[in-house]
Amino acid sequence: MKERVERNFRILEFRENKFDIIGDVHGCYTELMELIEKLGYQERGGIYVHPEGRRLISVGDVADKGGQNLDCLNFWMEQVENGGAFWVHGNHCNKLYRYFLGNRVHLSHGLECTVSELEQMQKEDRMVFRNRYMRCYESQCYYLLLDKKKLAVVHGGLRAESIGKFSNKIRAVCLYGETTGKFDENGKPERLDWAAEYDGVPFVVYGHTVAETPEIINRTVDIDQGCVYGGYLTALRYPEMEFVQVRAKKQYAEYSGGGSVPK
Repeated sequence: MKERVERNFRILEFRENKFDIIGDVHGCYTELMELIEKLGYQERGGIYVHPEGRRLISVGDVADKGGQNLDCLNFWMEQVENGGAFWVHGNHCNKLYRYFLGNRVHLSHGLECTVSELEQMQKEDRMVFRNRYMRCYESQCYYLLLDKKKLAVVHGGLRAESIGKFSNKIRAVCLYGETTGKFDENGKPERLDWAAEYDGVPFVVYGHTVAETPEIINRTVDIDQGCVYGGYLTALRYPEMEFVQVRAKKQYAEYSGGGSVPK
C-alpha cells in the first residue's frame, strides 16, 4: 500500500483497489452483520476478511439512534485496528469524539442512545472504550482518495475544487454536506445540492442525507438509505459499481428529514 498522509485526508493506493463502502449504520448492528455476510466476508477471530482481498470502508455515522450502538462502534474499531478497514469521520462520529473530549455537546439526535449504553458499563470499561475510540478516530480522516484519485469517500459532501485540499469550510462540508446557514421547521439545516453541480474527476461516495435510492448523479452517489428509519443499509461494491442492500428489521428512530425513506 502506498499512502500520502495529510492531517485531515488521505490518499491511498493499493495493489488491489477493491472496496465495499457501507452507508450510515446508526447503531443497526443486526443489519450490518447481515450485510457483511451478504458481501462475502468471513469472520476470523473478530476480524472480517474477504476471500478476494476486498476492504471495508465506512462513510461514517456508525452509531447513534439505533439500539446496538456500542456493538457497531466495536465492530468498526476492530476492523480499522486489525482488519485493514477505513472509516471516514461522520458528524455523529465527530460529536461522540467531542463528547469524550469533555466538550459541551447536546445529548440529542441519537447521541443520547449511545451515551445510555455507555452508562451501563463499569467505569473502568467505559474509560477503556473511550480511549480506544479516541485512538481510532484520530487515526482516520475526513475524506479518502483512492485508486489513483478515481474514487473519493466522504460523509457529507465534497466539492470538486476541494479535492486534495482542506480548510475549516471543507471540514464542515465533509461532515454536514453543504448548507445555507438557515434551518427548516424541524430545526434541521437547509441543504444545498452540491452533487447536482459536481463536475470533478473522482467518483464521490457519501452518506449523511437520506436518499430513497442510491442514484448516481454527476459521478456521485448517496448510499444512506435510512436503515435506522426502517429503510435499507446499503453497500457500494467498487470497482464493480454494484449496490448490495439489506432491509431494516424495524424502524428504530423517527424520521424528520426532507424527502422520503425507502419502504
